[in-house]
Amino acid sequence: MEIIIKPMNQQDAELIAEWEYEGIYSFYNPKKDREDLEELLSPESRENTYFSAYNDNGELIGLFEFCQDGDVVEIGLGLKPELAGRGYGQSFIDQGLQFARKTFNPRSFQLSVALFNKRAIKVYERIGFEPQEAFHHETNGGVHEFLRMVKKA
Repeated sequence: MEIIIKPMNQQDAELIAEWEYEGIYSFYNPKKDREDLEELLSPESRENTYFSAYNDNGELIGLFEFCQDGDVVEIGLGLKPELAGRGYGQSFIDQGLQFARKTFNPRSFQLSVALFNKRAIKVYERIGFEPQEAFHHETNGGVHEFLRMVKKA
């Protein structure tokens, strides 16, 4: 699947805000964390950070968040709920990393993933991300355990 990545517009942000994942993955529902939701919906907060991903038919299929800190780009991402767990993750992430390399020219990438999300961790490891450390982070109304992972650009 080829994807096209563009700066996120308000219409896409509002569509993504309504996404609902099933089961344990409902943890990632945008409305679970008010601060994250406000950031997603704010054009000023999204600028140069949030990007929409479209398939070659122009359908919104996911999002990327790229936060540059020196020569490191921290990545956040999400596939449309109907596409999650269907084998698109590796290609989706690879293409997002290619975009980030061209746009930000980092030395390395970093991401954080909820420790329960074994499915995503496996995909990240296949792409070359290496686990660093587990940490606790307050989000979604509680404190949750996450895993920080890094990959050379």
